[in-house]
Amino acid sequence: MTGATQDTSPFPGRRFVIGCAALLTVWAVAALFYDFQIPWLRIPLACSYAILVIGVLWRTRFSRDGILLWLGSLVLVVVWWSFVSPSHNREWQPDVVRLAWADIRADLVTIHNVRNFSYRTEADYIQNWETRTVDLSQIRGVDLFLTHWGSPWMAHPIVSFHFRDAAGNDSYLATSIEQRKRVGQEYSVVRGFFRQSELIYLILDERDVIRLRTNFRVGEDVRLYRTMTTPADARRLFLQYVEWINGIRERAQWYNALTSNCTTSITSYLARSGIGGFPRWDWRMVANGRGDELLYEHGYLATGGMSFPDLARQAAINDAAHKLGDDPDFSRKIRLGRPGF
Repeated sequence: MTGATQDTSPFPGRRFVIGCAALLTVWAVAALFYDFQIPWLRIPLACSYAILVIGVLWRTRFSRDGILLWLGSLVLVVVWWSFVSPSHNREWQPDVVRLAWADIRADLVTIHNVRNFSYRTEADYIQNWETRTVDLSQIRGVDLFLTHWGSPWMAHPIVSFHFRDAAGNDSYLATSIEQRKRVGQEYSVVRGFFRQSELIYLILDERDVIRLRTNFRVGEDVRLYRTMTTPADARRLFLQYVEWINGIRERAQWYNALTSNCTTSITSYLARSGIGGFPRWDWRMVANGRGDELLYEHGYLATGGMSFPDLARQAAINDAAHKLGDDPDFSRKIRLGRPGF
C-alpha cells in the first residue's frame, strides 16, 4: 500500500509565476519590515517570512503545491496589511498638525485652518492658521504650480484657485496634497509605497506654499501655468476639494506613492469629470514630472502660441520669486508677463 505523494509536476506558465512570486514576496517582506506594529519584531518577522517562502518554493521546485503554499502565505500578509489603519492621533510636524475643513452656505464657502506661515528658513517659521471665506460666484479659473525636485520625471503639483471680486481685486487659494509627516519623519520614496504616512489636503496662502519651495528649499524648481479651466469647471473642481478635505477630516487615509499621492486624486477626478477633455490614462500621470507636457498636448494650458519648451522656460518662477521676497503682492506680481495672465 503506497502513501500519498506530494505533487511536484511542473506548474503551467511556471516562469511567469516565478517572476510574480519574486516581486510579490519582495513586497510582502518590505511590508512586514516597514509596517508591522511591533518595531522589534519587524526584522525577525520579515527575515523569517523570506526564508520560509524561499525554502518552500525551492524544496518543491515551484510545483503546484509549492505555489499554493506561497500564495496562502501571501494572502495572510495582505489580509494583515489591509487592517493596518490610518489615524489622526499622532505627533504631527507643525506644518501639518491641523486639518482643513469647510462650511458651505449657498455660494459662500468658509475654509478653516488655511495655512499661511512666514518663513525665516525651511525649518524656522512663524505659524499662522487662518479662516477664509470665498464666493464661488467669483471664481475665475485655475492655475497650476509644478515643482520639480531630484528628477525631471517627478514633480509635485499645487493647484491654485483664482477669485476676482466686484471691485476687480484678485485673490488666490492654493491646494497641496501631501504626506502628513510625523515629528522626526523624513520623506522616503520607498517608504511611500507602504503604510508609513497619512494623506493630507492642505489649503494654503500662495506666499506660504510657493515661497517655501522657491526661496527656502534647495533644489526645487517651480513652474507656473495658467490653465484653460472655465469658471464653471473651476467651481466643480473647488467643490471636489471641499469634499476631499471634509472627508479626510472625518476619516483618515493612507498616503501611497503609487495609488494615493499628490497627483492621482486630481488626475482621476479630471478624467472622470471630463474637465478640459482630460485623458483617462497617460503614462505621464505616473511620471508626473512630465505632466505639464501632457496638459500642453491636450490644450489644457494657456500657451500664448509658444512651443512647449519655450512655455516651460517662461513658466519658471524661481528667479522672480527670489526678487519679490516677502512682497505682500507676491501672487499678482509672480504672474506678470506670463502667458494667460
